[in-house]
Amino acid sequence: MNISVEQDPRSGAPSKRRAKPATDLPPEAARLLTRLGEPCAYARPDPLAEGSLIVRRGGDGISVGSGRFAAASGRALAAADLAEWDAAGTRLTISTAGRSRLRRQAAGGEAAFAAQHRDLVVEQEDRTAEPVLRNAAENPLAWMVRRRGRDGVPLIDAACFEAGERLRRDMTAAALLPRMGSEFGATRVDGGGPRDPASAADHVIAARQRVRGALDAVGGDLSGLLIDLCGFLKGLERIEVERRWPARSAKVVARIALGRLAEHYGLEREATGPERARLRLWRG
Repeated sequence: MNISVEQDPRSGAPSKRRAKPATDLPPEAARLLTRLGEPCAYARPDPLAEGSLIVRRGGDGISVGSGRFAAASGRALAAADLAEWDAAGTRLTISTAGRSRLRRQAAGGEAAFAAQHRDLVVEQEDRTAEPVLRNAAENPLAWMVRRRGRDGVPLIDAACFEAGERLRRDMTAAALLPRMGSEFGATRVDGGGPRDPASAADHVIAARQRVRGALDAVGGDLSGLLIDLCGFLKGLERIEVERRWPARSAKVVARIALGRLAEHYGLEREATGPERARLRLWRG
């Protein structure tokens, strides 16, 4: 059994602590973990059946049932740090370790432990670009929209997440960020390339105008943060270190900046009436 060495919190002297054994989950607990891994899924105690949990999934006011499990399965996941309860103890959600375990299971074989640090998604910067495979685990916006506070609410809502993603796509299309991998639309050695270079240049100019308009709307005091966060995908801790900000302050400023950006794009969490209803989360 592995032994880890830590400092005693009272005396500061090294102390030995037995590491948690990596035991297999009971079958029902494993199924519950899979259900909690679905988008916006959570479990709560069943008010009609003591000792049971009801799993719900969905968001933005839409909730769909996803099964009933024994409360012991939830306790098993929480004890293994694969799920966590909110401060009120009424909502059980999957933890970061739980998602890593699901990714290991999905990958299997030699790639299992590498997959736990990846969250691969297919993205398309615009309608004319080639789809790109990205690791969402490296995107701080994806981390913020999945990370929940003590109240069970994500650090940023879907509107703020989409606003940050739209700015990143425009910055990439405007050639303001370094491209990772091959650029299939660029001129090739054989003289090939985009069929209409002029239209390609217009596309870049239009993207730069959208970026400039968005940053001007947010304000110069917050635009630099959005460039680092959405464009260069710098984490919150790194931003705090580089800017010499207090710990956990970047999270608050990022919320304000993304909120202003969402207002600029006209993104809202919910419509406020037929005359003001907007198309939400439209990918242009």
